[in-house]
Amino acid sequence: MFGKIVYISDSVAHINIPEGTPVNMDLMNMHVVFEDGERRVLGEVEDISKDEIKVHFLGVIENGRFIGGVLRKPTLEAKIRMVREDELNLITGVDKEGMFKLGVSPLYNDKPIYVDINDICSNHLAIFGNTGSGKSYGVASFIQSLFYNEKFNPYRANYMIFDAYGEYHNAFERLSEVNPNYQFKYYTTNKTDKNGEQLSIPLWLLDVDDFALLLQAEKHAQLQIIEKMIKLARIISLDTEDSIKYKNHLIAKAILDTLYTNQTAASKRNDIFTIVSGCQTNEFNLETPIEGVGYIRKFRECFVIDRSGEFTESVLITQYITSFINDDLDNYEAPNDHAFQLDDLEKALEFTLISDGFLRNDKLYDDAVTLKVRLHSIVTGDNSSFFYYPNYVDLNGYVASLVAKNNRKSQIINFNLEDIDDRLAKTIVKIYSKMLFNFTKHLTNRGAVPFHILLEESHRYVQNDSDNFLLGYNIFERIAKEGRKFGLILNLVSQRPVELSETVISQISNFLIFKMTHPRDLDYIKKMLPNMSAEIMEKQKSLQPGMCVAFGRAFTVPMIIKMPLPNPAPHSSNVNVVSIWQGK
Repeated sequence: MFGKIVYISDSVAHINIPEGTPVNMDLMNMHVVFEDGERRVLGEVEDISKDEIKVHFLGVIENGRFIGGVLRKPTLEAKIRMVREDELNLITGVDKEGMFKLGVSPLYNDKPIYVDINDICSNHLAIFGNTGSGKSYGVASFIQSLFYNEKFNPYRANYMIFDAYGEYHNAFERLSEVNPNYQFKYYTTNKTDKNGEQLSIPLWLLDVDDFALLLQAEKHAQLQIIEKMIKLARIISLDTEDSIKYKNHLIAKAILDTLYTNQTAASKRNDIFTIVSGCQTNEFNLETPIEGVGYIRKFRECFVIDRSGEFTESVLITQYITSFINDDLDNYEAPNDHAFQLDDLEKALEFTLISDGFLRNDKLYDDAVTLKVRLHSIVTGDNSSFFYYPNYVDLNGYVASLVAKNNRKSQIINFNLEDIDDRLAKTIVKIYSKMLFNFTKHLTNRGAVPFHILLEESHRYVQNDSDNFLLGYNIFERIAKEGRKFGLILNLVSQRPVELSETVISQISNFLIFKMTHPRDLDYIKKMLPNMSAEIMEKQKSLQPGMCVAFGRAFTVPMIIKMPLPNPAPHSSNVNVVSIWQGK
């Protein structure tokens, strides 16, 4: 079949086909070896014509190992033969400790392909493919292959699946039947779904950046407002003597500032009544009794305007107000070890509006009102329950609770986000991702508790958005660049890689690419991935459903892999229109 090498270009050998030799088209994508004395160079058939075969060089075989890349090309006198079984094992892997079966090679009679678990699970992974290409089946198959492996027990695994369509519940709900040490845990945003727990996030674990995303902050000035709001929420949620004193101190200062403005008495009264209406305490509300010498006036009665345009009880009310001002309270900080809820946050924002630097600053006030409207829509909307958590818990305790079920550990945790809009889903995914980043980053033993964040429809979340401008970073980009050393690994699943963050894509080490046809996505992948060669692009065009081109750190060479059908399968197949139309 193989004749002489006619010539060698940069990375391709052009081999003539001896006259009269039948052309065997089954050679396409098969591997061959160039024997040149003691040297063996591995290549892959990339093109066959009537009288020539083109073989792309992949690497060399030395001392029983495959080494990618070829510095010295074979000579024109090198002998060419098909790869032997022992050499092929260097490419496809063998069944040994630390390996798992990812699929089979359709080119080599369904020869099993084994992958080093560390190489593929300690590095970021991307799974791309069109709808209907078998992408979701591939994800389920990949994870099931890890957990169904009789020679491997990933008991301490933590797969956090953020499921855009609720597809994966069916694939993993019976995980404990495979091994009683395994558990599957399910969180849902569907309030009528009784199969799992309702998603619930403790507000006090969120910081300024998290609230900026939740409230759709757009300006840096709004971060200052949010920071003050969080501080006051911690204080307001307490019903202690210090907390009450602090609230009265803020109200008193705001009223006093208003009294000393150049406004008319009527305008001052309106502003003061607005302050008291929004930030009420027992000591400051419109009906609060204020004692004079031998008489009592209600708070609102102290602001009756006389004929000269002054308040009739200006002395009484001024004395009352100043009695609550204590400058030492300006630096008061509430302890962080207690819970607060959305209504506390809304009250805190009201107090923020009357705080120093906000009350007379029209620009800041307008920015704060925007946040106030957005916060109120959450407080009064259907999504408020997702931010109610009854008891105080710290970050470590909350992360532990996410994986705990019936006082035992769960290995796969599925968050079903199909019942909320894309904007909120994106915010929630970012909040959880940041929590996990902070948790893993501050572990005493770095990487002691690995987490895998699997983002289905990841193009909805991992985007080139405004986070870098507003916050100075994007959490997914930070995880992509720093997460591996802390044991936080991204698994991206997408049908539109062109919409993903370029920074994140550039940090991905392993790829499983199912059939893709959109020219923009194909062009984007070629530009973003230096190891995405023309041969890989050509291979993926002819893939059948359930097959992918796999390449990256975990693979010695790019390979076509047929993945096993998951059992059970995810709910990702098309609707059976014929059956439904016929009422079957």
